[in-house]
Amino acid sequence: MRVHVVGNVCVDTTFRLDRFPAAGETLNASEHAEGLGGKGTNQAVAAARTGADVRFRAAIGNDPAGAWIAEQLSRDLDASHLAVLPLPSDRSTIMVDARGENLIVTGASCAAAYNPMADSGFTRAIERGDIVVFQGNLAPDMTATCLKVARGAGAMTIFNPSPLAADHTPGLSDVSVVIANAGEAAQLTGAGDPAMAARDLIRQGAGAAIVTLGALGCLVADGEGRIDRIAAPRVAVLDTSGAGDVFCGCLAGCLAAGMELPAAARIAVRAAAISVGRAGTLGSCPDRREMKVLMETTEAKTA
Repeated sequence: MRVHVVGNVCVDTTFRLDRFPAAGETLNASEHAEGLGGKGTNQAVAAARTGADVRFRAAIGNDPAGAWIAEQLSRDLDASHLAVLPLPSDRSTIMVDARGENLIVTGASCAAAYNPMADSGFTRAIERGDIVVFQGNLAPDMTATCLKVARGAGAMTIFNPSPLAADHTPGLSDVSVVIANAGEAAQLTGAGDPAMAARDLIRQGAGAAIVTLGALGCLVADGEGRIDRIAAPRVAVLDTSGAGDVFCGCLAGCLAAGMELPAAARIAVRAAAISVGRAGTLGSCPDRREMKVLMETTEAKTA
């Protein structure tokens, strides 16, 4: 199976602080660094590092940052499906406090303007049996249209509706698997209990639902109402900013390798646990060797 990740790519600037600033306050960071980022990028690279055949579709600007992004991406995957738009490349500022919690602000003009069907040949590229992964960074109507096209072509669709668009509730009727953290699941359903929220996401149309629970792991709900609760290993937390994307990308890669959803989620939880012990978003993602070990050892334990 091929994995198509459709989303955003940007330059991340990360600041590490003891605490977040109050309104109007200026703080000096203890560290700062620049790197490749964006939820689409993070998920595509995580999927590629599982060994999956990944096609990443996103938009970059026609500026030096865009050229740098394409060069950096080519180290992990095929960057030939990037669309170049007459805009500045997207950027994110990430603040990480001493507890590993994060605040993120993104300038997303390229993602907002990106039309995968017009700009990257998306419609012709999707084949029956492919896996197509979306996040919430593109315009909501564009994401909905792409989901419908992918599902109509016979692909498995994975939707991580983060960030949630203001005043918009995404439709899930063309979603095979929806992945949301506990806060997002509560916003989408009104249910504070993650298991109830997962079942409600399925009632809204998703074929299966995963609610990620941070240090508690995740739960996986199928269309029959069954819930699998998957615990996360206990680890020291440095930075949580890339964990959700590592989970989503790793899950897609494991599904492409032929695993069932609960088995793929067990490996994805372990990959995310590795990432929270490292600084950065994309930089925290397990490498190919680590992913291979996770896939082999987790499968062996559950066989």
